[in-house]
Amino acid sequence: FLGATCLYAVYDPVSRRCTMARAGHPPPVVVAPDGQVSYPEPPAGPPLGLGGLAFESAEIELAEHSLLGLYTNGLVESETADVDSRMARLGDLLARRDLDLDALCSSAVRDLVPEQQSDDIALLLARTHALAAENVVSWDVPVDPAAVADVRARATRQMAAWHLDDLAMTTELIVSELVTNAIRYAEPPLRLRLLRDSRLTCEVADASSTAPRLRHARSTDEGGRGLFLVAQLAHRWGARYTPEGKIIWAEQELP
Repeated sequence: FLGATCLYAVYDPVSRRCTMARAGHPPPVVVAPDGQVSYPEPPAGPPLGLGGLAFESAEIELAEHSLLGLYTNGLVESETADVDSRMARLGDLLARRDLDLDALCSSAVRDLVPEQQSDDIALLLARTHALAAENVVSWDVPVDPAAVADVRARATRQMAAWHLDDLAMTTELIVSELVTNAIRYAEPPLRLRLLRDSRLTCEVADASSTAPRLRHARSTDEGGRGLFLVAQLAHRWGARYTPEGKIIWAEQELP
């Protein structure tokens, strides 16, 4: 048997909602700004490698400045104490407010695992924040090829408004390719969203669940280069699924 457990989480700083799914993995730990500790329980799917069962996701809303902790089972399993008491201890350790995330992470691991163990141990911490309204813009996109020019112009104007003129050309190209692909191959409604945070993110949402596929077009092909171009221009890109369909996103480093 070869398998692995996994917990996957996606946090939206606009809605402050976190969507999670897990495959045989322990639940995350959440410490609210007031210090209250909870352990949200996404539906427990089987470990990866144990079959083709579908995984379910769950969505929770996180208050701004909440602490979200993801960890491997090696951190909370012990021969001398039960898992529940170890998880409770982890929550108590993470409820401290006098340490930054790096120090808090190191301190919690040292307390729970004072000696070297054979099992793998990892603890990942993140503190949530909400994105201010002035850092988010979005537009509905008509299913019409003529709409591409309009959204490109809007994206360029937004780069100027955000004083990101150095990213105007690449953003225009990324928006053009993602929106064109959505109009050609996806299902309405279509929506473009730009997020300015530690990076600039371009998102195109549609109602189709078809996964995007990066193609290597031949020299004689008239199309098929859109996602390849996006992959070259962006720092990273990807897709995530939503109850309404999917979102294709691309990130750029801020100058």
